Amino acid sequence: MISHDRFRKSSFSGGGGCVEVRLLPDGHIAVRDSKDPSLPANRYTPGAWTTFLAGLRAGEFDVE
Repeated sequence: MISHDRFRKSSFSGGGGCVEVRLLPDGHIAVRDSKDPSLPANRYTPGAWTTFLAGLRAGEFDVE
């Protein structure tokens, strides 16, 4: 679950290259690379995030 209070690592992250997500107070979703949390996070609208998650679940980003 995405949280307002802190970034959380993806359950699919492993090793040193992890993705972290956080729900921002304005409803946007912030995504950052845990290797360098000092860099600014990418921000996505709720609609864009929902579309991205649907694509992941549908296998649109699977590498053959």
